[in-house]
Amino acid sequence: MLENKTIIEAVQDKFPDATFEEFREQLAIRIPRDHLFDLMKFLKEDKTLAFDYLTDVTGVDYLKMERDPRFDVVYHLYSFKNNVRVRVKCGIAETDMDVPSMVPLWKAATWLEREAFEMFGFQFKGHPDLRRLLLPDVFEGFPLRKDYPLRGRGERDVILNLK
Repeated sequence: MLENKTIIEAVQDKFPDATFEEFREQLAIRIPRDHLFDLMKFLKEDKTLAFDYLTDVTGVDYLKMERDPRFDVVYHLYSFKNNVRVRVKCGIAETDMDVPSMVPLWKAATWLEREAFEMFGFQFKGHPDLRRLLLPDVFEGFPLRKDYPLRGRGERDVILNLK
């Protein structure tokens, strides 16, 4: 089985600006946006690591936590060969929500990135079809951001009037 130590050493060798977090033996790699695509490609194509399955793409909003940047885009990867999971995190500022698309690496990213775009507002550059997936086109805002009102902004009334 592939150990976290092996993953860390392989990533540090190619990406010295990467940092690592371990919680309950699960590894997360934090990388600056400039190296995100290259890291993801490395994790997928490296014969030893072989993270060949993109499980999920999501975000985290750190509003009011005195943290900069405000958001993380988070990728969950799995290696069938090694039966190991890893998370990749990349900080994204509220003023610049651009993130490179992972669709060239994993076709599954097409839908996963659309959901993260819709819920958090990430702009996946190079995505072939970045449009709403779950909510109607008239919907405004990003419902998984922490500054989005718990009761919504009246969109239920708009949706009910569409019928």
